[in-house]
Parts: sequence; structure tokens; C-alpha cells
Amino acid sequence: MRLADERAALCDTGRRMVETGLVLGTAGNLSVRSGDLVTVSPGGVALDELTPADCPVLDLSGEVVEGVRAPSSETPMHLAIYRAGPTGAIVHTHSSYAVVVSATHTELPPIHYNALLLGGVVRVAPYATYGTPELAAHVTAALEGRQAALMQNHGAVAIGPGLEQALAGARLLEWLCQVYVQAKTIGEPRVLSEDELIAVIGRALQGQETGTRWGLTSSPAPGDRP
Repeated sequence: MRLADERAALCDTGRRMVETGLVLGTAGNLSVRSGDLVTVSPGGVALDELTPADCPVLDLSGEVVEGVRAPSSETPMHLAIYRAGPTGAIVHTHSSYAVVVSATHTELPPIHYNALLLGGVVRVAPYATYGTPELAAHVTAALEGRQAALMQNHGAVAIGPGLEQALAGARLLEWLCQVYVQAKTIGEPRVLSEDELIAVIGRALQGQETGTRWGLTSSPAPGDRP
């Protein structure tokens, strides 16, 4: 079996996505890249029921090189993201608070400094039908310079060098959305200023303890705009 380790890791991560409430049933999908090949979750199979043999292997053009199940309908989005930059893994969820924010806002403002672990303000990609080139283009653009993005009236996507980091990003994004939604129920949330965020970046460069706690290891460069 080609990419046996990657396929097994995909199944393990899929189960964790279900266990942590990021997806329900067959909603959501994920993938991992190895060189010029991508292993992706199949369509129509619950993520907590995946087996390595269920997960097809594709090349970057989308041609299946091994596997009997059809790849996820969101495969065009995954491949577009991989072609756009050095991403190693992608997690796409339909988590509740992410959907709420994506359906009501054009961005998720940084009301907590942990938003910096995802690149700062989280953009909301414009709506397009799932599985289409239009959606793939919108999400790829929203991810520029970011580790995660929301998808209007749809869900969320998080990327990373590996599945662990992508899953950690998806969990962090859902937490940030939940905090924002709950804050809105009692008042207008205070948004951190650019100066405040830059100060956090300087502090993080001395330690990295925040990223380690979330399972993320990257942080914005000092010259990056949050």
C-alpha cells in the first residue's frame, strides 16, 4: 500500500475530529501531502469509520494513483491549496461556531491574542458551491499569509506542515469563534489593536509557550501585519 503511514494518520486524525466535535457524520474532510502525492479522505464515509484502504492517493493534478473509493468532493480545494504553497496537511470542518461566524461576518477579528497563531484576523472566503473551482480559488486567497480561514455559510479550513498542526489550528479556530460568539451575547467584544498584537509577537519570540500549548509551532514574523 502506497503512503501507508499517511493513510493511517489520516484515519487517526479523522477520528479525533469527530471526538472533538469538529465534524458530524460524513461532513468535513482532510488530507496530507507527501512529495507530489496527496492522500485524501473519501467521500461518503464517516471520518471516525475510515480505514487506510478507504483513503485514495492522488497526484497534484487530481488523478487517482491508488485506491478504490472516490476522493472527497472538496478535493479540488485541497489540491489548489497544495499547489499554492508549502502546505503539508489540510483539515476542513463544519464546526458549529465556525459556521455561525462565517454566516454573519466577513472576518473574525482578534479579540484574543491566540489569533496570532493563525496569522491574525481570520478571513471569510466568499460563498461558492462546494467542490467547485470557484470555492477552491476563494479559500486559497483567504489563506494567503494565514494558517486558517472561514468559508461563508459553510465551515472552516486549517492548514499546517502536518496533520497535528492542521488539527490544532482547526481546534483553535473553533475556540476563537466560540469565544467571539459568546462575547457578542453580553456586549460588543473589544478587538486587540495592532500595537497590542505586535507586542504579543515580540513576547512570543522570547518563548513560544503559547504555540506549544495549542500544538502549533509557527508565529508571525516581526514585520508581518496581523
